[in-house]
Amino acid sequence: MAAPRHAQPHCTPYRVSVQEYLNFKQNGFLAVRGLVSPEEVAELRQHTEDLMQGKLPEQNTPHGLEAPPPNLSPAEKAAFYVRIHMLHRKLELHEHYMLQPRVLDVLQALNGPDVLAMQTMLFLKPPGKEGQGWHQDTYYIPTHPDTLIGAWIAIDDCDEYNGAMWFATGSQNEPVYPDKGGTWFGQKELNDIKFVENVSDMDDSRNGLAPIANKYNQVLVPAKAGDVVFFAGHVMHRSKPNITKDKFRRAFVSHYCNARSFTQWGADAPSDHPYATPVIDPVTRMTNGSHILARGDTHLPFAKPKFGTSCAALLSPEERKKQSQFAAASFGDMGDGMMGEAPADPNIEHDHADEVAEPAAAAK
Repeated sequence: MAAPRHAQPHCTPYRVSVQEYLNFKQNGFLAVRGLVSPEEVAELRQHTEDLMQGKLPEQNTPHGLEAPPPNLSPAEKAAFYVRIHMLHRKLELHEHYMLQPRVLDVLQALNGPDVLAMQTMLFLKPPGKEGQGWHQDTYYIPTHPDTLIGAWIAIDDCDEYNGAMWFATGSQNEPVYPDKGGTWFGQKELNDIKFVENVSDMDDSRNGLAPIANKYNQVLVPAKAGDVVFFAGHVMHRSKPNITKDKFRRAFVSHYCNARSFTQWGADAPSDHPYATPVIDPVTRMTNGSHILARGDTHLPFAKPKFGTSCAALLSPEERKKQSQFAAASFGDMGDGMMGEAPADPNIEHDHADEVAEPAAAAK
């Protein structure tokens, strides 16, 4: 495994274009090509191959990560895992890519300025493995206000044959549909909400979200290694089986929300780590203290990165305040028929043209 990296390497910040912003809002997803460098992709790929073969140092300790059974052949070991969750809490490399600076640049533009890093998943999807049927990620990871976004880093090239993702474009405007008999999230307060069954089932005749997804144009999003696909929490998406004989479809996927959102999802287990704190608020059941403040600032609890990867959580409150962005409070002056600006005073009962015209005029 790579040497510890307590600071992220220098890289050119990524600036989202207006058209990219519109594409995300209109379609529910945005593919940013080549966002992750070839060197980083090579590192992720080598790490993934070592993990699949049980070669990581952390897999060879009494209380370390699970490794494939040693009696399996290399090909059988490679097919042993399909998906592994939350390794950023156990492996430094996963924490590093969860906090990859250019990924966070895009998230800030789409959902910022305050970013909370919540979840990681390593998808392996060996040849012959199934995909996942239509689903909405916010059903599984609710936040309030509702601000969930996924970021899908392609480790391998992917297409319709090895299981690239499909999106029902525009379905990000749909509510989150509750599951019949399920206890997880869904917008049950809506008067005529449809309760669905078998969400994520590959069989569209069983998956209750399929008829809703079929109202929308469904788009395959092929990706090259290093491309990153960002997608909204409500957008309906799926992947089909990997029908190739020799191509994996590996991806490193993280989920984020605005750091001002409240969540009760994903409490971290207590540990002896020096940063360990109570992870569930006993009154509200809030779990924000389990998740890493990646960028900006927040009034809610947050976790520090366990492996010291550079991010906002490691800054002092004063430094975070300097870097965070706030909407300036101001109001328009209509005293002279023109709009102007002046500091807003919440204690003023009435706006008087003669009182605000002078500072507005001075500002001009």
